[in-house]
Amino acid sequence: MKLQVTAQDVARLAEVSQSAVSRTFTPGASVSEDTRAKVILAAQTLGYRPNALARSLITRRSRMIALVMSYLENQFYPLVIQALSQKLQKQGYHVLMFISEMDEADAVLTDILQYQVDGVVMASTVLSPALTKTCTDAGVPVVMFNRVPDTGGFARPTTSSVTSDNYRGGRMIAELLVSRGYRKLAFLAGLENSSTNLDRERGFLDALEEAGLSLHSRAVGNFSFEGAQQATRDLFADARHRPEAVFVANDHMAIAAMDVLRQELGLRVPQDVAVVGFDDVPQAAWGAYQLTTVVQSVEDMVSATVTLLHEQMQGEVNPRNVVIPARLVERATVGRVTA
Repeated sequence: MKLQVTAQDVARLAEVSQSAVSRTFTPGASVSEDTRAKVILAAQTLGYRPNALARSLITRRSRMIALVMSYLENQFYPLVIQALSQKLQKQGYHVLMFISEMDEADAVLTDILQYQVDGVVMASTVLSPALTKTCTDAGVPVVMFNRVPDTGGFARPTTSSVTSDNYRGGRMIAELLVSRGYRKLAFLAGLENSSTNLDRERGFLDALEEAGLSLHSRAVGNFSFEGAQQATRDLFADARHRPEAVFVANDHMAIAAMDVLRQELGLRVPQDVAVVGFDDVPQAAWGAYQLTTVVQSVEDMVSATVTLLHEQMQGEVNPRNVVIPARLVERATVGRVTA
């Protein structure tokens, strides 16, 4: 039976201290390049593999971050997973992914805490205020991604969050459509209780009101492809009272809406109806869609999320909401209404 190679064996071959071996394999630890090279060579020669579990017992840090999502259907979130995982891995962390029920992560919290994670990122889902407090009491920082926490009736949030400027994005869409002459504007909502949907709709409605307009019609797609297809059918069921333009709460649903408008209803986009989305997923720029949409910067949102995690893991627990500026990108799904 082959004996397990230990850090002491590596230190002996490399002619360095055991602490130097430990620092070499600890992300962010200080060690000279000469020492690092000798340790790595000795480890490769002996076939040594650091024991992350044993190290976590000593440091009381697992270097694991839990990423919780409620669904992956929206093309925006695979981009988030990739960017967040890569950024954390470069810093010596590993990502554990959990899938929760739609927009509600309470059911997986026990599993998350069993892994002794150093932090939790909630993307496309939320924790109840009570269970957020459970994480806080356990010393596990939680950062909401693309959601604003429910304060549970308290004046200040207990959890940090990162969002794009959803309210401003909704305003920009209304301002664009009004400036192009559209007057019968509809909103295709996502999940009714999600902060992203609420803020986008609120910005949209406020800008319409300032322009002297009211919402023509509204339907709910629940951020799902099939839901958006049916919502589109509902919005356009009465040919005599169809909207001239539709703001869809995200690109995933906007693509579904465009498929129904073109393939089932025989309508042209934008000649018969304008469509605007939100997110700017890669598919939005595909030639078949060329969707006008609001850009959410995944890179900036992920960087802010990681910064907040580090702040809280270092004991800075003052919750704050970071809002990343959004911008409108015009493609081919909005035209101009002529008298």
